[in-house]
Amino acid sequence: MTTGTAQARSSPPVLNATQMERYARQLILEEVGIGGQVRLLRSKVLAIGAGGLGSPVALYLAAAGVGTIGIVDGDRVDLSNLHRQILHTTASVGADKTISAQRTLAAVNPEVMVKPYQTVLTSANAYDIIKDYDVVVNGSDNFPTRYLVNDACVLLGKSLVDASILKWEAQATTFLPGRGCYRCLFPTPPPPGAVPSCAEGGILGALCGFAGARQALEVLKILLGVGETLANKLVIFDALEGETRVVRWHRNPECPVCGDHPTIHELIDYEQFCGMPAHDRAAAVAGPIPEISPEEARAMLARGDAQLIDVREPWEYQNEHIPGCLLIPMGDVAVRLREIESETPAIVYCRSGVRSGRIVTMLRSTGYGKAVNLKGGILAWVNARLPTE
Repeated sequence: MTTGTAQARSSPPVLNATQMERYARQLILEEVGIGGQVRLLRSKVLAIGAGGLGSPVALYLAAAGVGTIGIVDGDRVDLSNLHRQILHTTASVGADKTISAQRTLAAVNPEVMVKPYQTVLTSANAYDIIKDYDVVVNGSDNFPTRYLVNDACVLLGKSLVDASILKWEAQATTFLPGRGCYRCLFPTPPPPGAVPSCAEGGILGALCGFAGARQALEVLKILLGVGETLANKLVIFDALEGETRVVRWHRNPECPVCGDHPTIHELIDYEQFCGMPAHDRAAAVAGPIPEISPEEARAMLARGDAQLIDVREPWEYQNEHIPGCLLIPMGDVAVRLREIESETPAIVYCRSGVRSGRIVTMLRSTGYGKAVNLKGGILAWVNARLPTE
């Protein structure tokens, strides 16, 4: 009896004093307790992306005590990221996103092991990166990566928590092994250019926090084995109207990846499948896009030294445009090239400079070597107090 008591007293506590204090408020929850916290500390979660969604996901998981958090991202911190990517600070501008994230999470919870993967996720490395994690969280912003992550998770038998955000809308769902996958919900990717990126369509930072926190909550429920997840439910939140809809979906027995008779047994070329690049590697190889400031553009146009091309949609043009421009919507440029004078400098603009930057790259590759992008688009033009119609 005495010996048993002595042995019990010599055994270390399940959680140390710091952990008991750090996680005190969630330990109180009956669904967590000591056993649940130990489970979290032993868990491994992989976040694809350290951006708008990955930031709140990683922060909340680290704060909750998830033992190992992997972060995959090949980008560097840009000043335009900071309004929504709360893992990063102004001092981190120019730094690798995964290293910036690692520093921030270490400051939040030094007990958590953060594994940075400063790389682009591809069919060649996805298995090696994903295989050791319990749950994967998708925070990517392009369709090739979404399908890649989905297929890898299905083939490896991993749970995947997915979300997407654009403008004022957020969507979230969870894919559990045996209960369907991203391809069941979205069998085919949208046509190239049909869905604008955040850089093209815009995004409110707080909405990223909302969707990312929802993802983190899903991960914690999966790891703890409690409650009902969003498996087979797609939550759609309209932040502008303050309305939430739930669309129920089911596993597709004909799904080529998770169906009864799958035809995809290994990772494929997802850029080819989606008909679009997963990253701006081509632009990086081509070098920076030639740009011109609104003031410089105004001076050139006043001298008659340039032509002005608006590549937005007609409804955008009707709302507001720069005087003297020629409207050629982005999708029509390839078939209306003859309307652009090849020997005259062409100043190309859109709303913020993203779409027009792509058109400038295309024009320069097809013989229009004097094409330049209006930096910041019509937003920068208006901000400079220059006239519009």
